[in-house]
Amino acid sequence: MSQLSRYRFAGGTAVVTGAASGIGEQLAYGLARRGSGLVLIDRDGDRLAAVAGKIRGVRVETFVADLGDIGALGGLAARVLAGDPRISLLVNNAGVALGGTFDQVGADEFDWVMDVNFRAPVALTRLFLPTLLQSPGSHVVNVSSLFGLIGPPGQTAYSASKFALRGFTESLRHELADRGVGVTCVHPGGIRTRIAETARVASGVSETEAAQGKESFAKLLTYPADKAAERILAGVAKRKGRVLIAWTAIAPDLVARLFPTSYLTVLNRLSPAAARNAAQRNTTSTGN
Repeated sequence: MSQLSRYRFAGGTAVVTGAASGIGEQLAYGLARRGSGLVLIDRDGDRLAAVAGKIRGVRVETFVADLGDIGALGGLAARVLAGDPRISLLVNNAGVALGGTFDQVGADEFDWVMDVNFRAPVALTRLFLPTLLQSPGSHVVNVSSLFGLIGPPGQTAYSASKFALRGFTESLRHELADRGVGVTCVHPGGIRTRIAETARVASGVSETEAAQGKESFAKLLTYPADKAAERILAGVAKRKGRVLIAWTAIAPDLVARLFPTSYLTVLNRLSPAAARNAAQRNTTSTGN
């Protein structure tokens, strides 16, 4: 495989999904500081406009879109490319959370998570890949999750989507290494974002369980989103294939490597508090 030089932000154009809050918002600010033009995508138009309004010195375009509508992504990409035909960085950051055990999650709910967290990044990568290949030194970032490294109970849908995104990203990195495009897979741990606030609860989960789970999990989201964004951008600059953010991702990854079939038992023994919270994680989720 060829060795790619450092990614150059200045003068390029970055597409960032899920840019209205959390890691996506902070990525937008960090990219602007580095001189990158921006194409920001989110379903929350008001928040997206507020983010764009804070950015100075670089060109910013915004697109309001629901990435769960896979059939509409071709039109979205066409509109983006009409204004910015040479994209140099694609950041598939948008993600949704759904809590509930497999028997509590309906088939439509499961498919919704897979659409937003996995099928949309795959579709957008396919749609933007031709222009990325025409932009020497371009890069793709896919934001997976801690739950793309481990699969706890109550996270069948979310973990399935994030493990799938991880596998897609790793294979894509190997395919594009000799074609001048870098690829990074990101695994955030407990990042302070709106993920617990906005997480959906499966139809089979009671309101009491949902409230308890969201309150419990929100307490675990402690790592600042701006620091997470800086870690991601530093990884892109160095063309890192994988970026793990916070010890809440690093430690479980290490334990899972050492104990591939019993890591949850080991993690619960190492952290009794985590064990107590694990019982309530079936009503919320982590990630970007």
